[in-house]
Amino acid sequence: MKKTKLINSEISYTISKMGHTDSLTIGDCGLPISDDVKKIDLALTHGVPSFIDTLDVVLEELCVEEIIIASEIKERNEKIYKEILKRFENVKVTEVSHEEFKMMTNNSKAFVRTGECSPYANIILKSGVVF
Repeated sequence: MKKTKLINSEISYTISKMGHTDSLTIGDCGLPISDDVKKIDLALTHGVPSFIDTLDVVLEELCVEEIIIASEIKERNEKIYKEILKRFENVKVTEVSHEEFKMMTNNSKAFVRTGECSPYANIILKSGVVF
């Protein structure tokens, strides 16, 4: 049995296949996702699971060298924005418009949909290397 907190087999398998600079998107329940991107739907109801809870568990298993967020989050969802920054103090943070962010999700290996119902609670995680 796995020793890390991440027990979702689809997310764990996706992470295991990721190479350097591959990306994984974690998003709120309203972010549109292309049919071409694998969707791992965790959403149960409004707020469950939360964006931050999902992010924290994924970070137990994924080495991240860069994150991409929508610049609108700073003003429209300051609470989540501050929580994101706490987790990535030594990681490159790239901010793009929400429209550009949505386009960039098309390059992700997968999209993890949470039950989050707050605006712009979305992130693209770029995989780093552990050596």
